[in-house]
Amino acid sequence: MIKKHKIIHVLHAVGGVDISLRTILASIDTTRFDSIVVHGLKDTTTSFLLKDNTKARSFQIDIQREISVFKDMKATWQLVKILKKEKPNLVHAHSAKGGVIARIASLFYSVTVLHTPQAYSFLSKPDGFKRHCILLVERLLKNVNSILLASSNSEKICGLIEVKYSADRVRLFNNAIQPVQITGSNAFVNSLPKTYIATVGRPSFQKNIESMLRTIAKVKMSHADINLVIMGVGLYSPNLETITSMIKALGLQNNVTLVEWQDRQNILEAIAASAFYISTARYEGLPYSVIEAMAVGKALLLTNVDGNRDLVVEGENGFLIKENEESALAEKIIYLHTNISIRAAMGIKSKELFESQHNMLSQIKYLEHYYMEFSSTN
Repeated sequence: MIKKHKIIHVLHAVGGVDISLRTILASIDTTRFDSIVVHGLKDTTTSFLLKDNTKARSFQIDIQREISVFKDMKATWQLVKILKKEKPNLVHAHSAKGGVIARIASLFYSVTVLHTPQAYSFLSKPDGFKRHCILLVERLLKNVNSILLASSNSEKICGLIEVKYSADRVRLFNNAIQPVQITGSNAFVNSLPKTYIATVGRPSFQKNIESMLRTIAKVKMSHADINLVIMGVGLYSPNLETITSMIKALGLQNNVTLVEWQDRQNILEAIAASAFYISTARYEGLPYSVIEAMAVGKALLLTNVDGNRDLVVEGENGFLIKENEESALAEKIIYLHTNISIRAAMGIKSKELFESQHNMLSQIKYLEHYYMEFSSTN
């Protein structure tokens, strides 16, 4: 009987980080890897399923998105006890917070930690003291049993240049999903406008929905029929009040639809039924919602920032616009809105890029290789 390599995954299971792990677990070879999940007390109530459709073993600790010295110390000690009990061959830490807790815990149980930030947290802070402090923590922890497993080429470059990893301690595994199945008939989609632009992202500093709304207001001046559907509102939306106020102030009540967090299939169906996909994010890891848009064959209109730029071949499957250049963004929205054949051709190219670079069925073997490369022998 072949001895399995035991991998412990550490994360606060929300949003794209949660999607990432679930996709990995549903794809990885269960005859070679024993996957265990350590996640937060209040993040998800949905079981983590393996490739053979059985439930992964899981533990819950006091890990959360926000910085809390007491809770973070508590979560770290809880993880140490789990590591000593389970004796994993490797830890895969997802997100910035998962990376901090897992690497500190590895000081008390020596094990290699593959860290996938899914967008470094210091990117969420403007230049200043807080950004410097968070970056300093990453630079210190990079030396603690840490291998950067970047989720995009942009994240890899950020790790090398900003965090200052040495090249031999950096690997790349692009975010990927399994192929998407679309029914084409969905009650949720039927409740949306007949023609619309889609985006998925909580109202927050990162997603910069404010810029998107100002742009839609510009487009409306010449195209009153423009519609934007914003999905993913609700779970963690610190700027929601600002967004709802802006919609009223800009007179966009009939042009913008806010949708609370939905079942993933509903989101996929809605993206598939949209005209094209848009993002005004200030930074990303490698955004799953954009990959999903590629999987269902959509043209992309994204800000030219980390993560987004890794998914667009300019002029072939979409366009990249500099952050906050709202007049240029409005021009491209109008261009895609009025040129159905162009956006259809771009959608075909998006689907091709998905199949070649982001289809987990073909990409999982690379992650399994990294797990074998860095696993210790107990």
